[in-house]
Amino acid sequence: MRRGPTRSFVHLTRQAILSVTFSMLFVLTIISTCAVQAQTFSVIHTFTGGGDGANPAAGLTLDGGGHLYGTTYFGGHDRGNCTGTGCGTVYKLSYKSEWIFTRLYPFTGTGDGSNPNSKVVIGSDATLYGSTDLGNNVYNLKPPPTSPPSANASWTIRLVYQFGSVGDGNHPRGSLAFAAGRTIYGTTYSGGGNWNLCGGTGCGRVYELTPSEGGWTETPLYDFTGQADGSYPAGGVIFDHSGNLYGTASQGGPSQFGVVFELTNSSGWQENTLYGFQGGSDGAFPLAGLIFDQSGNLYGATSSGGAANGGTVFSLTLVSGNWTSNLLSSLDGSSGSTGPMNSLIMDSAGNLYGTTYSDGAFGFGNVFELTLSGGNWTYTSLYDFTGGSDGAYPVGGVTLDANGNLFGTTYAGGSTGSFCDVNFSHQCGVVFEITP
Repeated sequence: MRRGPTRSFVHLTRQAILSVTFSMLFVLTIISTCAVQAQTFSVIHTFTGGGDGANPAAGLTLDGGGHLYGTTYFGGHDRGNCTGTGCGTVYKLSYKSEWIFTRLYPFTGTGDGSNPNSKVVIGSDATLYGSTDLGNNVYNLKPPPTSPPSANASWTIRLVYQFGSVGDGNHPRGSLAFAAGRTIYGTTYSGGGNWNLCGGTGCGRVYELTPSEGGWTETPLYDFTGQADGSYPAGGVIFDHSGNLYGTASQGGPSQFGVVFELTNSSGWQENTLYGFQGGSDGAFPLAGLIFDQSGNLYGATSSGGAANGGTVFSLTLVSGNWTSNLLSSLDGSSGSTGPMNSLIMDSAGNLYGTTYSDGAFGFGNVFELTLSGGNWTYTSLYDFTGGSDGAYPVGGVTLDANGNLFGTTYAGGSTGSFCDVNFSHQCGVVFEITP
């Protein structure tokens, strides 16, 4: 069995609009079982805070050849304008009898952006696309022109779009989604046309980026108001077969605990709030995005609330034209713990997998599985992080390969380095693998 990466989470304390994430919790329920950890856990890379980067705040992307791609929020060694921490990196892990780490690009903060907290995605042109949090950029990375490329050669970066002007979106978050013709869809956590709302930061935006005359043109699809429609979308958007978009807003809504929303395109994009969280047993503050199953049901998670105050896992089912919310599991949290902050994944058997930020037996987060049997969902903790060399705070979720191996990252834990996040005792984070 091959081994894979581990690390997750984004440093939110550097910006006021992101600081709420640390205080958010969410919950989920149905049947909880004691953790049965028969799986094998391995660290496949430990970040140093040097050239390889530090503190991965996002999960991993797996290509068809079994290579893993990820980002770090800090580090990179080529510090540029990011004094004392580094601006972050994009990296690749390849398996050749062992896992080989390659840094693809170090951000400099000089026009290329800095501090990526969303994972990269592979576009229709087989190159990498992603976004930077503090640099406010959507970027494209291509392999260097040399053939074969030097092991140390940085990939070529191209700016797709830069947010941050007045009335535009601000702080792109969540995975990008692609449609025909290389059109990109995504969310910004704040900003937007309603810049005077949500404390003057703007409540966030859903946007479209379309290739145009050698560049890209942004079209705002929807600007949130912080009312019933929600505010601060952090999880990106996904498509259904009819071209409608779905996502979550982490705050706002009827009870101000976040919403699940839909955008339909009929003579202009229209927003529909499918569900508003109440902050009780149903959960609160959905930072994670959504996924579909083969039947068209939506699945997601909240970072707080639930029966045990550790967040929830939920589904939404379309019945007679109306969406019905179902609580699948209330995650086991302790005082001050935080549940899932990134999207779930589903295997071919319909099992769900995810991570919690600081739930788990030791309060450093865990990897969990939910299996459906007899109409009930059973929760199993696959691994509980200890905060040591195995890592801590897996904010970025997990990725699944064809053999059933899970890969992910942790934001902290692992080794320490001078360029790693001072708020986490200079711990640098890891990439991990869990094999069945």
